[in-house]
Amino acid sequence: MKIFRSRDRVDTRPPVGSPLHLANTLFREGQYAAAEAEARTVAARHVRYAPPALSLVAAALGAQGRHGEALAEYDALLPVFGREYGAEHWLTLQLRSNRAQTLITLGRHVESEVECAAVARAASRGTGPAMQVLAGAARNGQIYAVNAQGRHEEAEALARDALAAPDSPNRLTLVLRLGLARSLNGQARHDEAFTEAQHAEELHRSLSADQRRPEAGAVELAMATALVGLGRGAEARPLVVVARDACVAAFGPDHYRVAEARALLDRIDGA
Repeated sequence: MKIFRSRDRVDTRPPVGSPLHLANTLFREGQYAAAEAEARTVAARHVRYAPPALSLVAAALGAQGRHGEALAEYDALLPVFGREYGAEHWLTLQLRSNRAQTLITLGRHVESEVECAAVARAASRGTGPAMQVLAGAARNGQIYAVNAQGRHEEAEALARDALAAPDSPNRLTLVLRLGLARSLNGQARHDEAFTEAQHAEELHRSLSADQRRPEAGAVELAMATALVGLGRGAEARPLVVVARDACVAAFGPDHYRVAEARALLDRIDGA
């Protein structure tokens, strides 16, 4: 749930000559442990680049399923970013958004909802495509947090409103459709949820490999959840296995999406 890149028109990657170029490249390639190590080295050697390097460390920790450690890094960086860049700078808002979405992985959904909504409001006051994408990413986190609290109709309204925004990047549209599917599944509108998941699958296939990676397994889980709700558990189970294995391969066994897949498998097998 990070700032989107390349074909989404907003490129926040450091230039080739930057000390952070290698760490960022490793992260985009899914080599999260290597990205973490490289970013820590940059932070130790280049004082100027220490804040963004440690932000990348936090993102890499989260991608490895080390969510508590990631949150600790974000908490330590918040005052630093405020001093270095200012409260309304997009880098500070991005850090807040990433931190808020890390709260989701730790089950702190009320805190996440409040912070994601605040970041979305602040970003919407800014200008430029980076702020536009950041506002959408924060809104996506808010939708997830609202869904997690069982307020599925409210989450649906938020998702549909966000999807109505013009010129949304494809990866942002993908995660918003997944949020909409989650809200529809939560309302037992499983046919509609399955249709939304299919739309998300089409978008997922259209993205580049580094853009698809952060959502590994998410489309299959959305489709499988809808199928289970429709009483088609036998069709859903292979999808969940694919999702679980993809998440373990991409993020490691401790990632929150792996836990979601395992819980859905338990639900299917216990039916």
